[in-house]
Amino acid sequence: MILDQFKLNNRSALVIGGNRGLGIEMAKALAEAEASVAVAARDSSRIEEAVSILEPLGEGKSLGVVCDVTDESSVNQTVNSVKEEFGSLDILINSAGINFRGGIDEVPTEDFQKVQDVNVTGTWLGCKAVTPIMKAQEYGRIINIASIFSIVGFADRTPYTASKGAVLNMTKALAVELAPWKITVNAILPGPFATEMNIPLLEDNEKYKAFVANIPLGRWGELTEIGGLALFLASDASSFCTGGAFSIDGGWTAK
Repeated sequence: MILDQFKLNNRSALVIGGNRGLGIEMAKALAEAEASVAVAARDSSRIEEAVSILEPLGEGKSLGVVCDVTDESSVNQTVNSVKEEFGSLDILINSAGINFRGGIDEVPTEDFQKVQDVNVTGTWLGCKAVTPIMKAQEYGRIINIASIFSIVGFADRTPYTASKGAVLNMTKALAVELAPWKITVNAILPGPFATEMNIPLLEDNEKYKAFVANIPLGRWGELTEIGGLALFLASDASSFCTGGAFSIDGGWTAK
């Protein structure tokens, strides 16, 4: 039956940046589909809260790990500890991300580099760490969180747009590279969601209206709406999908 393809029984997942926002919503979706789910982030207090949310959702295990995505040894240790706890590592979601807003003549170069370190290098390190495990299994699902700004421009966002463009192209390259081992690599491109990163926009009525004007559906996304897409890409239902860029943006990029 088609619904059986969405079940994740006996699958294990790591959601890096899974302690809040879109990350925890995707982790919840996988847990409800019966996967064992680990969430990793720098904030240990938020990790404990995330694990407490995941534990009652399904029959799989839940795990929290402190991880700095800009530190290769930290990422490697996280991946290895998750594999040791769960016995395998079938699904990786790279969801950690930061943003600095401002004109190119206003944003300090060090802030530009910080965004690349987290959004680009962090994603690359996550993919790099799980690749030997997934190759040995001859199975894997990697989901990288890019952005609608991977494919369209937006003023005062050069650090973020540059990083997310890189994430999308990294996804495409890895999809080709890892296909012989039955590892799929896809990107989710979220539009405006009410995450902590977007609080400055939510609190500025004029900027909020300007964003809504770009969305044919006329609203921002609800955090819970990303879970179904993540589950699809993590499951056997998406076995013929790789290298894809899956927009979830209320129609922003359809115009």
